[in-house]
Amino acid sequence: MLSALFKRNSVYVATILGGAFAFQGFFDVGVNKWYENHNKGKLWKDVKGKFLEGDDDDEDDE
Repeated sequence: MLSALFKRNSVYVATILGGAFAFQGFFDVGVNKWYENHNKGKLWKDVKGKFLEGDDDDEDDE
């Protein structure tokens, strides 16, 4: 079956490139989900509200 699918070099190269592109996308999503779950509560999106609540008092209006 594989010999019929990969008779031409262009099909072989296109399959490798397509597979690498798909793998990169799935791997990126998986690593990002793991990283955000592992560091929950430490990321900027989680703590941004704590730092931005009282910042109006520190501004210098001249």
